[in-house]
Amino acid sequence: MNTKKNIAVVAGGDSSEYVVSVRSGANVLRAIDTGLFNPWLTMIKGDEWVVLDGETILSHIDKADFSFNLDGKKIKFDYAYIIIHGTPGEDGVLQGYFEMVNVPYSSSNVQASALTFNKYFCNNYLRSFGIPMAQSVRLLAGEKYSAAETVELLGLPLFVKPSAGGSSFGVTKVKKAEELIEAVNKALDESPEAIIEQFIAGQEFTCGVVKIGERKLVFPVTEVIPKNEFFNYEAKYIPGMADEITPARISEELTLKVQTLSSQIYDLCNCNGIVRIDYILNGDTFYFLEVNTVPGMTETSFIPQQIKAMGLNITDLLTDIITYGLKE
Repeated sequence: MNTKKNIAVVAGGDSSEYVVSVRSGANVLRAIDTGLFNPWLTMIKGDEWVVLDGETILSHIDKADFSFNLDGKKIKFDYAYIIIHGTPGEDGVLQGYFEMVNVPYSSSNVQASALTFNKYFCNNYLRSFGIPMAQSVRLLAGEKYSAAETVELLGLPLFVKPSAGGSSFGVTKVKKAEELIEAVNKALDESPEAIIEQFIAGQEFTCGVVKIGERKLVFPVTEVIPKNEFFNYEAKYIPGMADEITPARISEELTLKVQTLSSQIYDLCNCNGIVRIDYILNGDTFYFLEVNTVPGMTETSFIPQQIKAMGLNITDLLTDIITYGLKE
């Protein structure tokens, strides 16, 4: 009889999104089929790597081989399901560690994670393939810039975002030139570089994709209607701050267009696991916003909504992802 594989659900992290990751991790942990696997909640924050049972620390993790001791017995993890939003789970750092200790994991690889995590690099890479997106300027911490020239180039309003960051922290919509400096400083608090982006008016949409071997799943599209001016952190994570409609109320033709584009971006960025791609629709053009290689998996997150709307069971999907990862 085969012994069940030990699956680490890796949550926490070192970014502002720690709290969201903890909620995502709890949801993924509940969804893993315990008839097939032994899932363990593992929490990472700085140097503190622990295995938890609820709030109780069961054991510290041995980073030398990603194992832990329980009741005098060494348990080595066979697979890591990464659910850390932001660093080190979404930027390639943790992926590099798992490559070194030879533990298969759920997300995109080191290169794909690093590329997609840096919005400016990812934008310019995808722009070369003709993917529509806003014009933008990159600004490093300490670098001098002219607010007047930036506004002249990109127009008003404009968005200022951390270039390397997770979920809508440090994002500002700037309506007047004099607001730009404060907005840039706010973005630089989250990341060593900021991205100043042309504003494109339109409706926000998001689409999940997962490819498991030869099997390709492009999820139903979600339409996002924020109650505030744009889809910021509050709109994403505070119930009632945004209306989210899945499937989106757009034509079949537009739905197919954004699903095809999402599948193309997934392949161009060499993604793996469940990924979510965000857009603004202006006219009949979908303008690319960003790739989320470790999207939120809380009960109210887009991906669980889209999986449900597709008539799929999240437990079955996680089983397929983990089983395929263990085989590779």
